[in-house]
Amino acid sequence: MSRPFIAATVLAAILLCAMTSALRAAPLSDEAVGSESHAVIFGSPSQSNAALEGLAARGDSDVVASLVLALRYRRQDPPILDALTKVTGTKITDWQDVMLWQEARPEVVPHDSYRELKLDVFQRIDPQFLRFLGDERGKQENLKIRLEEITWGGVQVDGIPSLDDPELIAADEADYLQDDDLVFGVEINGDVRAYPLRIMGWHEMFNETIGGVPVALAYCTLCGAGILFETLVPGRDKPFVFGSSGFLYRSNKLMFDRETDSLWNQFTGKPVSGPLVDSGLMLKIRPVATTSWGRWKALHPDTKVLSLNTGHRRDYGSGVVYRDYFASPDLMFPTIVRDESVAKRKDRVFGIRDVAAAKAWPIAAFKGGRVINDAVGSRNVVLIGDAETRTVRAYDRRDMEFASGSASNLVAGPGGNWTITESDLVGPDGTKLARVPGHLSYWFAWDGYLGADSELYTE
Repeated sequence: MSRPFIAATVLAAILLCAMTSALRAAPLSDEAVGSESHAVIFGSPSQSNAALEGLAARGDSDVVASLVLALRYRRQDPPILDALTKVTGTKITDWQDVMLWQEARPEVVPHDSYRELKLDVFQRIDPQFLRFLGDERGKQENLKIRLEEITWGGVQVDGIPSLDDPELIAADEADYLQDDDLVFGVEINGDVRAYPLRIMGWHEMFNETIGGVPVALAYCTLCGAGILFETLVPGRDKPFVFGSSGFLYRSNKLMFDRETDSLWNQFTGKPVSGPLVDSGLMLKIRPVATTSWGRWKALHPDTKVLSLNTGHRRDYGSGVVYRDYFASPDLMFPTIVRDESVAKRKDRVFGIRDVAAAKAWPIAAFKGGRVINDAVGSRNVVLIGDAETRTVRAYDRRDMEFASGSASNLVAGPGGNWTITESDLVGPDGTKLARVPGHLSYWFAWDGYLGADSELYTE
């Protein structure tokens, strides 16, 4: 082989490398972002790495959402982490880091190709997900929450099955329950029911008619909130029936109604996607008591309670469901926790939302059993609680003051002992003070959704 030929070959190779480097260094065209983002997730390792180089070199934060999506399914992937670090200008070490970065920057708008990429990922997990976000539904202008903050919770549609008109048994038949097992206790128009958390943790939703009122209890295990909603709303002929979508938003479940497939925020009771998104609907909250089975049964010996015959095979043993999560101070899914100066992220609080006002009380404030006279906005309330069983009931106290009573079902007030019931606080002369709806949740969820619009009780 002649020296001139070798020299020409080497020169051609050098020129090719230079051209390739120049092409890689050049920013990606807007049209190429979609295909490169797709290659990051679905391409071979070499294709993925080459695409990451191009996306990172482009230097635009509109690719962050697509890279976050890739990292969700390729945890701790060094090339993706490096690309995100370059694009965000922040050291990214894991998916949680960049989800918090993204949540804190609502001004960062994803590239136009992001929605199609995300729906492609979702439909590969479960084609039924497109019921909620396909076609026009998933366009950002038709959503009340950011598409990039809707995350997969690890299950398919109805992977956490709701209990619809479940089988109930008498209290003396519930030999599977221990007295210290916690239950959601509900009484409407004299109809008394108990729903053990050891069962509800597996289902997170029941749809029932109690005392003639259609209701659904939406229990988000991740944010610790069991909220009882009325499901027949003004202007509608039939109640909504809800299920679990498999999606999360800021570590809170997104439920859906089975009539319109609209997604609803479990914490606010408002639709966030689908045909009802601009309806202005907000589900009415009903009182529910979290307490021990022993105490609920003593107060309501005629109560009905969930049977173990749910139609599903689960381990309904005491303390089984979400045992590790409930025992940990950490969140399973990332979300910003704004203020932990008084309450830590997974401290439990009891919250009341009133007209133009909201307030939360740490469950720890009720240690040993306690009565607290307080106010939410302009409404005076009395709260009767016990931290041991996470029990808090609130009543509209008008201008009266109350103190602890001589028995678990009594408080001391004007004229003598007042009786605690699920609907009213009843005075010795028959005066009734109405129950005020409220519910438990972890502090991170209450503060995340109500934040600056809510007070936090301190001693």
